[in-house]
Amino acid sequence: MNLGTNIINGQYLTFNEALNIYQDNEIDTLTLVNEAYKVRYHYYGKKVKLNMILNAKSGICPEDCGYCGQSRDVKKKEQRYALIPETQIVDGAKVASENKIGTYCIVMSGRGPSDKEISHITRSVEEIKRNHPQLKICACLGLTNEEQAESLKNCGVDRYNHNINTSAHYHDEVVTTHSFDDRVNTINIMKEKNISPCSGVICGMGESDEDIIDMAFTLNDLDADSIPINFLHPIKGTKFGSMDDLTPMKCIRILCMFRLINPTKEIRIAGGREVNLRNLQSLSLMVANSIFVGDYLITDGQPNQLDYDMIQDLGFEIDG
Repeated sequence: MNLGTNIINGQYLTFNEALNIYQDNEIDTLTLVNEAYKVRYHYYGKKVKLNMILNAKSGICPEDCGYCGQSRDVKKKEQRYALIPETQIVDGAKVASENKIGTYCIVMSGRGPSDKEISHITRSVEEIKRNHPQLKICACLGLTNEEQAESLKNCGVDRYNHNINTSAHYHDEVVTTHSFDDRVNTINIMKEKNISPCSGVICGMGESDEDIIDMAFTLNDLDADSIPINFLHPIKGTKFGSMDDLTPMKCIRILCMFRLINPTKEIRIAGGREVNLRNLQSLSLMVANSIFVGDYLITDGQPNQLDYDMIQDLGFEIDG
């Protein structure tokens, strides 16, 4: 199979070609890993980018996202607090810098930030950039407008995350309080303001094979620079709290398709990797070139040292 080489040479997959490859049981998943690794190595070598999340505001949200433990429909929220002090946000950046993190992600629950919250974030980012100029800042604050995006750009925010989460076709099965177009609009606003767009997905919520391939092509069309792939970590009390659609090899196959469809982009293994990939986490780095280190929003990650050891054992190196 010369799939990886062909993609490197500009022979990109069509939707139907990608779907057929994903569904073809005659194509072994490890064969796909080999092809995806050719592409990963061509564009990223053996580098691994590290990212860390700060949950700056938690559990206060009017949205009904079916995967989220912070949703309005979850009666008992594990963590619930308003926007944390600026000093705490700045201190988190110091921890990130000390732990070889390349991108520090400031995340807020809710539909979108108020102007007061934007000011709070921008002051924090300005201080972080003074102290840690090498640290890339990613904000994930929900739906925003052009004025808010302009403020984020001016203070030094490098990247903005707003996941599409699923396909346009399956979106209403996941959330009803905002539209798929609302999400795409926020991504496009960030691009217009020259903020690097980060957008990804959550797999394992009952979506079809066609939906998975559609997500990958949608992100290609949006030209997202960074694509976090989350694997559903079911949370009790949510719509998808009892869902169990994933196996480690299925997760690997999904990662391969996102790499092959988005060959030049940062593919990041995100939430749910520990519980869904299990012992295949190291194999996933043959395809992806980026991971989150530490805990997620309301679920635990594994100890940082395990990630550093995994990267070293593969013969890979931390980017930056």
